[in-house]
Amino acid sequence: MKSLKTLSLILGTCVSFYACTDLDEELVGEFTESYSEANPAAAFINAGSGGGGADALGAAFSKLRDGSAGHFGHFSAQTLPSDEAWIATKGGDWYDGGILIDLHKHNFLANNGIIGNTWNQQYGGIAAVNDAIGSVTADEARQLRVVRAFFYYRLLDLYGTAKYVTEAGDEGQLQRAALFAKVEGELLDVVGLTRADITSGNISPETFGTTTNAYRVNHFAVLGLLSKLYLNAEVYTRATFAGEGTAMWTEARNAASYVIDNSPYRLATSGATQAGVGAAGSPMVNVNLGRLNSNEVNVDGNQQYPDGTSSADNIYAQDNMEGYTALFAANNDQGNPEFIWSIEYDEVTAGGMNFAKMTLHYGSQQTFNFEAQPWNGYATLSEFYENYEAGDVRKHTNHLAGVQRTFNGGIVRDFAKEPNDESPDLEFTGSNDGGIFPNGLRQAGARLGKFSFKQFGRPDQDNDYPIIRLGELYLVRAEANARLTTWNDPAVRADVGLIRARAGLSSTPAITEAFFLAERGREMFQESTRRQDQIRFGQYVAGSDSGRGTVPTRDHRIVMPIPLDAINASGGSLSQIPGGY
Repeated sequence: MKSLKTLSLILGTCVSFYACTDLDEELVGEFTESYSEANPAAAFINAGSGGGGADALGAAFSKLRDGSAGHFGHFSAQTLPSDEAWIATKGGDWYDGGILIDLHKHNFLANNGIIGNTWNQQYGGIAAVNDAIGSVTADEARQLRVVRAFFYYRLLDLYGTAKYVTEAGDEGQLQRAALFAKVEGELLDVVGLTRADITSGNISPETFGTTTNAYRVNHFAVLGLLSKLYLNAEVYTRATFAGEGTAMWTEARNAASYVIDNSPYRLATSGATQAGVGAAGSPMVNVNLGRLNSNEVNVDGNQQYPDGTSSADNIYAQDNMEGYTALFAANNDQGNPEFIWSIEYDEVTAGGMNFAKMTLHYGSQQTFNFEAQPWNGYATLSEFYENYEAGDVRKHTNHLAGVQRTFNGGIVRDFAKEPNDESPDLEFTGSNDGGIFPNGLRQAGARLGKFSFKQFGRPDQDNDYPIIRLGELYLVRAEANARLTTWNDPAVRADVGLIRARAGLSSTPAITEAFFLAERGREMFQESTRRQDQIRFGQYVAGSDSGRGTVPTRDHRIVMPIPLDAINASGGSLSQIPGGY
């Protein structure tokens, strides 16, 4: 790995089956293959790359967009092996050489294109930081060091081992515990703290950056990232995949508590703040940019449809989006009290978020008047979709299900329906009927709807994507406290209760480890945390042909293999993880 700069260039030469990592030779290329239903990934591997910003940090921060909320990158690598979502093969559509099925079934190999592309994206970000860090102010350098540490945090989480390269040079390949120590040390140094300070709760960080710009980094973002790092420390510090690591629950709790207790951030709540949230909440109400025709779809009258659903079940029948729903909407950059550090996406100037294209059916273009037709890919696994309580607003926010309406309230028709489907009505079913291969049904599975869609949307979306948000830190603190005491400890119940109250749930049943994992899943759906949560809870299971599966994954599969191209191009300086890849 002689020249890290080349990593930011090679994405343009990768194909959808195999990602390239030529570290010795500069390669420049571009995609010439246009989108087709048989290969929906091909034209969008590079989505989100490019553009800097108005300051010296812009180029490095823009690299956060690569793969974070689009297909064939970090989001895919984190989501498809988890129990949140899959992509079923629909005839010749979405087979992609079997790599999507392999991720679901934990049969991925070192030549899997998504695994290779994700590796390249992180090093592209690291290269951008290393290029910029020598020509910025001291304050800006701190921010860049945090961004670089975040990219290494992703490598630590997904691959377990990586080359550690800074502007000072190449320190060689680090194994997981050593890489953990590097990420931790960098973050602590940026805020002038030691782990002993975090452990004791004597946290007085050096301040930098701004507390008002979520597209840049401040000391609260650093403490939030440290809390997430410490939450997974027992996994990240294992000498072997099945060994024992060093748990750091106290550190996770204290870092999260510092942000909760000292920062200006608050939970985003509805206009009438939910009972039980109190001073921890701040109303967030934004105009619903995805609103269906209000002259035809009237929520005030709780309009009933012949299929038994009502306009009250459809967030796109609402004039406004509030609280949890508004937090992820297309205009979630407006009045957002909860995002501490987020990735800026914009349909014109900051592309790369493609959820509408990735998940919605071709016919959904009639619902949202999209500029381009969606791909009909990602769908929620049925076990996950059914695991919500009645009245939980997150179910209708996180997922799009049921009969789909046109903009004017009619029923979207799918005339290319399967022969055994009696009706041409487009209905996203909660089940995964048809399986993952060879012929998953075109309408099977609720769709990923958390980052909501807007009318007349372009192929890229406007929704900002959180890296650190306050809602997750309440759950970090709750879990850490539970590990240190009991799951039903009053402090645990208080934090979980706040999150549930914001979701419209008035009570909290007895908390168990299984309940908490499910609750965290409901809150954090589509935010690329589910895979690491399942691993931490010992519930990481290989998917089956029909859904989630029940067999725990093999020990070495809790990380991804180093991409084969990276190893081949490294001149012997990169070695594969154990496990027979």
